[in-house]
Amino acid sequence: MNDVMSFVATGNASPLLHEIRHALAQLIKDGSENIIDLGAIPFAPGDDRILEEILGTGEVHAVLSLQGESHVRETSIPGVWRVDHLDEAGQQQSRFIEITFMPDILKTQREDAERGLETLAERLGTLDDNR
Repeated sequence: MNDVMSFVATGNASPLLHEIRHALAQLIKDGSENIIDLGAIPFAPGDDRILEEILGTGEVHAVLSLQGESHVRETSIPGVWRVDHLDEAGQQQSRFIEITFMPDILKTQREDAERGLETLAERLGTLDDNR
C-alpha cells in the first residue's frame, strides 16, 4: 500500500472508505442499500488507486451494452460494487459505488420477464407445431 500512498491524492479516499464501511454495516443490519456517486467527489489519481487497493476486485464482472457500455464489478468486499457507465465513444460518463446484495442494473426488470415469457411461449408453440 505504500506505492498507492505515493500518488497525488486529495485525501477523500479515506472518508469515502469509512462511508462505504458504514453503508455495508447498514446493509447487513437492515437491508438498506446505498449508492455513492464518485463523480460528485473531488478525486485525484491517487484517491482512485487507494480505493482500488483497499476494495480490490471480486469474482463478478458484467458488461452491459446499452447506449455505450456499463461495467458492473464486484469488489473483493462482498456487498460493495463498482458501476461505471461509458458513452458510445467509450468515454466515462458516470462512476458509482453501490452497497447492495445485487445491483439493480443486473436484475431482470418485470417488463423484460413478461416479454421473455411471451417469447418462450411462442417458441414452445413453434416447437409443438413441428412435432
